[in-house]
Amino acid sequence: MLERVGLCDLDGLYSDVPKDYIYKGEYDLPAAMSEQQVRDFFEKLGEKNTKLKVLAGQGAYDHYVPAVIPYITSRSEFLTAYTPYQCEISQGTLRYIFEYQSMICRLTGLDVSNASMYDGPTAAAEALRMSLACTRKKNKLVVSTRLLENVLKVIRTYMKYGTAELVFTDDVMSAIDADVAGVIVPSIGRHGIIQDHSGLAEAVHAAGALLIEYCDPSALAVLRTPAEWGADIAVGDGQSLGIPLCYGGPYVGFMACKQEYMRKLPGRIVGQAHDAEGKRCYVLTLQAREQHIRREKATSNICSNESLMALWVTVYLSLMGPEGLRKVNELSFEGAHYLHDRLLETGKFEEAFPGKPFLKEFCLKPLVNMEKLQQALLDAGFFAALEVDGYASFCVTEKHGREELDALVNVVKELAI
Repeated sequence: MLERVGLCDLDGLYSDVPKDYIYKGEYDLPAAMSEQQVRDFFEKLGEKNTKLKVLAGQGAYDHYVPAVIPYITSRSEFLTAYTPYQCEISQGTLRYIFEYQSMICRLTGLDVSNASMYDGPTAAAEALRMSLACTRKKNKLVVSTRLLENVLKVIRTYMKYGTAELVFTDDVMSAIDADVAGVIVPSIGRHGIIQDHSGLAEAVHAAGALLIEYCDPSALAVLRTPAEWGADIAVGDGQSLGIPLCYGGPYVGFMACKQEYMRKLPGRIVGQAHDAEGKRCYVLTLQAREQHIRREKATSNICSNESLMALWVTVYLSLMGPEGLRKVNELSFEGAHYLHDRLLETGKFEEAFPGKPFLKEFCLKPLVNMEKLQQALLDAGFFAALEVDGYASFCVTEKHGREELDALVNVVKELAI
């Protein structure tokens, strides 16, 4: 290999690196260990982690994970669960992707879902690119500043080297004009407030643009669906559908749309068919391969993607069903409103958005130092009170009972204003 590239030795590979930056000492590699020693080492390392009760949201939610899910998804049949390129992929993989798509369509109320995306923020950016492709000669995108901060950042990154004009605004309606290709808004804002999109779809469609809604899919079991709001595309992160918190991933983005925009949908779509014997089977109905050829001119940046997390979501939704998802939201709603009221009673907070509806996540105006508040909660074993635009953000899921919430309140009570 060195001869082929015209070099005499390995050092030649680094000839362009200044000598002062090349390490010349011996590498401090540990001695070899047996398998048991390796296990013991990492077990002790793991003991250094501090396990906290998570009452923070902002796009990553600590919902209960049924024990059977990791058992099913770790079966050998799924260990290489990868979004398929070829139609010869196993029928089992195609089937669960088809089931995943069907469930996403049922949650969103829209016609078609793809085989999954990297995560929610990239799905949002891809949806905006899709709106440009669907409306063609339009070049303006309106982005609600009520979206999660990480979603806004990824959208900016995706569009940095594009030609589209990005308009970030809190008043989306006033920014809509004849040049707009797409408008993206959240179903729940980053302050936890359930959004009212009355009249928005009509205004967007009158301008010849597409409406995109960014959703928490778990909450769609009890809130109005994107289809009911008149949205053309729905995106979001499937993490709230039973995927455990894990340092930011791996998670799974979803994207669904109206049938008329199906051919601009990035990724892959699995469809149901019948074989020569009339038996039900599954095939890759559509897969956009243009990104391999057209590169920066392609509609989509999505190429390959794992579908293991789509399988995780599919198993979770199959286990929970409509009644289970509603129960999850009911418990979360009750717990969040209980904590909200108890925290106000401490006198350490004021209402941030009086009268605004929320489901499981809410913000309060702190009357105490935020750093001291967060540290006190950490010391007591709670990860909560994230700072969002100067407010303290809390999130309660079905995992948190009254006893746990009361313990958090008692920590707050001890703080000095």
